[in-house]
Amino acid sequence: MKRYLVFADGEVVEGIAFGASHAAVGELVFTTGMGGYIETLTDPSYAGQIILQTFPLIGNYGVIPEDFEGKSAARGYVVREWCRHPSNFRCEMTLDAYLKQAGIPGLYGVDTRAITKKIREHGVMNAMITDDPNVDLSAISAYRVSDAVREVSCREAYTVSAENPSRRVVLLDYGCKKNIVNELVKRGCLVRVLPHTATAEEILAEAPDGVMLSNGPGDPADNTAEIAVLAKIAGKVPLFGICLGHQLLALALGGKTEKLKYGHRGVNQPVTDLITGRTYMTSQNHGYAVVSDSIRPIGSVRFRHANDGTCEGIDYPDRRAFSVQFHPEAHTGPLDTSFLFDRFIAMTEEKEYAAL
Repeated sequence: MKRYLVFADGEVVEGIAFGASHAAVGELVFTTGMGGYIETLTDPSYAGQIILQTFPLIGNYGVIPEDFEGKSAARGYVVREWCRHPSNFRCEMTLDAYLKQAGIPGLYGVDTRAITKKIREHGVMNAMITDDPNVDLSAISAYRVSDAVREVSCREAYTVSAENPSRRVVLLDYGCKKNIVNELVKRGCLVRVLPHTATAEEILAEAPDGVMLSNGPGDPADNTAEIAVLAKIAGKVPLFGICLGHQLLALALGGKTEKLKYGHRGVNQPVTDLITGRTYMTSQNHGYAVVSDSIRPIGSVRFRHANDGTCEGIDYPDRRAFSVQFHPEAHTGPLDTSFLFDRFIAMTEEKEYAAL
């Protein structure tokens, strides 16, 4: 069955339908990972977006629910080719079956390289996956990712704990990935996960040794209430922010953010530590970045993207806080930067801040 990808500028790309059957509008973005499509599809940070995979074959090891990072919030999925007969002893369903179950319309049999080139040249743009290409372009253009954090955050607080926890960490859920919790539990933490609506008083009432700020979707500047809460708790307890958490912390401390032309999405993003000079390969998924000069003198840029020089991490030594734009907890990406969780644990133990 034919299915179409209709861009806001009027271009129509014809492909073949798979996944859910309804039409969907979203912000079309591409990700360059050769593997990890399960984690990509279940990353809440893709809320409101249509995901395009640049790697040509997707679905060859099927879908493995144990590897889910969260509840999928993507609006659509575009691939060159999907594997109908996956081969993996852990596989429980095909990619097509999962997309139907999750309510995500898909499209395959298109030139994903050409579409990626279009996004790189013109920037991220809105698009629609539809079985009828005769659609209202103004409705596509008008679409905007909104209320994304509210959509993906947990509704009620919950606890995940190591067997004999040695410290208590509050994790503010803006759309957190499961592996952030896993990395903290692995290091002996009791993790108290709070929804995005948690107040400063509620956070501090948990008597945490440290507070984690999770990843999440959308424009960071939209989250005014969450930013105000972080402004209240900064300096009162050690803070570690990842992705959206990194951006929100910068905004709470007087910084600014900007939308990137097409963002960084994939597991092969190079990031340089400005103190050691070492470059790490990282997993990333974001369309906004902190404006480097905007966080001075409260913070200093610690990491930069090796390709475009954008801010990838900030230290706030006077506030006992630091944050990174990339994902040190990446489940399928490189594990080069998992030491940042050790750095956070050291902060909760009041060890020397710059020791790691």
